[in-house]
Amino acid sequence: MIVETKTVTVDGMEVVIDNDRNLLELIRRAGVEIPTFCYHSDLSIYGACRLCLVDVEGRGIMASCSTKPEAGMKIRTNTAEIREIRKVTLELLLANHNRECPTCSRSSNCSLQDLARRLGVDTIRFKQLEEMKPIDKSSYSIQRDPNKCVLCGDCVRVCHEVQGIGAIDFANRGSTACVAPAFQRDLNAGECVNCGQCAAVCPTGALIPHQEREDVWKAIENPKKTVVAQIAPAVRVALGEYFGMEPGAVVTGQMVAALKRLGFDEVYDTVFTADLTIFEEANEFLGRYTKGEKLPLFTSCCPGWVKFAETYFPDFLPNLSSCKSPQQMFGSLAKKVLPAQLGVAKEDLVVVSIMPCTAKKTEAKLDKFKTDGQPDVDHVLTTQEIGRMIRAAGIQFDELEPEAFDMPLGFGTGAGVIFGSTGGVMEAALRYVVEKVENKPLTKVEFKAVRGLESLREAELDVAGNKVRVAVVHGLKNARDLCERIRAGEVHYDFIEVMACPGGCIAGAGQPIAHDRNIRQRRMQSIYNVDKSMQVQKSQDNHFVVDTYKEHLGEVGGHEAHHLLHTVYEQHNQFFDARVPILVDATENDLPVTVTIGANGSAETGQKVLASLVDYVKGNKLTNKVNLYAAFSPRSLKGNTTTVTVGEHTLSACDADEALTAIKKAIK
Repeated sequence: MIVETKTVTVDGMEVVIDNDRNLLELIRRAGVEIPTFCYHSDLSIYGACRLCLVDVEGRGIMASCSTKPEAGMKIRTNTAEIREIRKVTLELLLANHNRECPTCSRSSNCSLQDLARRLGVDTIRFKQLEEMKPIDKSSYSIQRDPNKCVLCGDCVRVCHEVQGIGAIDFANRGSTACVAPAFQRDLNAGECVNCGQCAAVCPTGALIPHQEREDVWKAIENPKKTVVAQIAPAVRVALGEYFGMEPGAVVTGQMVAALKRLGFDEVYDTVFTADLTIFEEANEFLGRYTKGEKLPLFTSCCPGWVKFAETYFPDFLPNLSSCKSPQQMFGSLAKKVLPAQLGVAKEDLVVVSIMPCTAKKTEAKLDKFKTDGQPDVDHVLTTQEIGRMIRAAGIQFDELEPEAFDMPLGFGTGAGVIFGSTGGVMEAALRYVVEKVENKPLTKVEFKAVRGLESLREAELDVAGNKVRVAVVHGLKNARDLCERIRAGEVHYDFIEVMACPGGCIAGAGQPIAHDRNIRQRRMQSIYNVDKSMQVQKSQDNHFVVDTYKEHLGEVGGHEAHHLLHTVYEQHNQFFDARVPILVDATENDLPVTVTIGANGSAETGQKVLASLVDYVKGNKLTNKVNLYAAFSPRSLKGNTTTVTVGEHTLSACDADEALTAIKKAIK
């Protein structure tokens, strides 16, 4: 049977049609780089920027991103008319764009700048009509500059389509159109979980990680301070890209040397506390699995996922591991052991994290991770930020002689290193759990069933005659879908790893910007190559961690370990900006009570609770003591859909009797 080959002609070249989504992909496959802002291979087709125009014979000028290839098409990509349209489009974008390019953090990696040079835009004929808007620095994780936004919509779509959140969206129409959080509030006032994926896809500097470089420089230059660094696993396979190296290049030794040159007194490895996490989390899992309680156990290493769970799935909070993230474990452990080891006062020890993640910045600022009012982790720098600091110091990164981490908090195993990739935490935990349950050394440490970039990986293991069902998911929309299926009883697992960023930490928003979708795969492979090259591949074989338990922590999961290495969670599923006053006679000492009705069930339950509280407050003449509000939450809650907040205390799945009891107690 002869299959007819379908082709199109691109600038005189015959190109075979091969499962291309659109002309843009086909033309790029033919070796012609079509310019675009709004096209991203992992997102839906939007067609807003109008830069990817091509001339199709008989049809005229069309957007190549939204046009499917058809056999016989004759396409021209570089006519005088197309060049002029593209130049005018760029001029119009630049007219109202903040053009302080030398001071922009994206100056060396800005799509707008690159296209302006490529298309020969050397003058701007149009006047700026808009006034500069204030920069939103409210978030510890992400900085938003609306004056640099080109309305490509990449950030909106990644937040909706990949993360399933919708913290930002288009607002207004025509010349006043903009991208902003709901009601154009500050970014930290909405539903943002700080994952930073919006910044990872933004082609300009409109969204960037919050910058802390100057704070770290000040600490380094303060002779009274001893500044130590911890470096996350994923940084070592990405930092090299910032200096022109191949994606996935492993630069661990050069990275340590560079930080010593910058003035850091000690440089440690977060892999140490990744191993420590496995001791605590794996034993937590074994305890729950043995008792059959609070399963599935969810990992808690990713602060983006933790905030997502606190906001959208508060009924699953008892299922989250109580372990702090490796970053925060390191901070609390360092502040406990390093002052004596280094001979410094605790208040003069500054802990700086080098992370691939923007959510870690907000995590470090949480009140629950402070001791005596001082943060356990003082500053968090992204991979991009430390790259800029190295460049600013004039250090020739690729010429550095490798140096080793400082001990003992610099010793880690391959299991801790693979935390940097999706599936890595699960595999590291399985290396521990299987060996401990079967009570014999593992003959094979790799659990390849949980590796890969599929949105969901599942595995069922036979461990000493027991079936252990595990799942790995990355990207918060995928996590949402999985949680909804668990709620509905469609699937059952014992242990689940969740990472907010697609691909895990290797693709965190603080990593060097990657335009090639294959870069994630190359970074991931490098992570596993590092694991293979290490003499110790199981967390339980980290003798420095074992010694730390003996000297400082006591038993695994014991009192001191729990105090230093574990945390608690609180739900954030209510937003009171839109709450409606029901009975309010506001004075400073009044008790605020808010009844929030969820979205997934009948509103009748919530209305009954609210009515009961109204009757109680009126009937007992408490309107001068209690302020009663109603609010609506679009999030889904399991079972009873009513949440009641009494003062600072939140009651999930609450009925009228529980709410009344809480109010009476608060009044007394």
